[in-house]
Amino acid sequence: MDRRDALTGIAFAAAAAAITGPAKAAEAGGLRHQVFFWLKRPGNAEDRAKLVAGLKTLAAVPQVRALHVGVPAGTEQRDVVDSSFDVSELMLFDTIADQKTYQEHPAHLAFVKTCAPLWRKVVVYDTVPA
Repeated sequence: MDRRDALTGIAFAAAAAAITGPAKAAEAGGLRHQVFFWLKRPGNAEDRAKLVAGLKTLAAVPQVRALHVGVPAGTEQRDVVDSSFDVSELMLFDTIADQKTYQEHPAHLAFVKTCAPLWRKVVVYDTVPA
């Protein structure tokens, strides 16, 4: 999935939230699952490539509506910008139940087993529209 597809998914979710409110938004791609990873070996290109490749396999999980895998953008340094992470991913799910199903999906479990040795820290933010 390319950046444009992920952004289209995000725009769709935002439009759904504006039209239907928070309760319905989670039924229309409104649950956002954002994860930030810090590598055990920061800056190691091989480890980063393995993690990125592993994350991209998660697009095959049927409940994942959109997937964006990224690295720090290199934008201007400001006090409010945290670019200390190595890799991030943003997923959209239709419902909280879909996100739970994803957590238990064999592809996700395989990803964790394969890639967990690469990271030292993971932070997750799950949100729905306000």
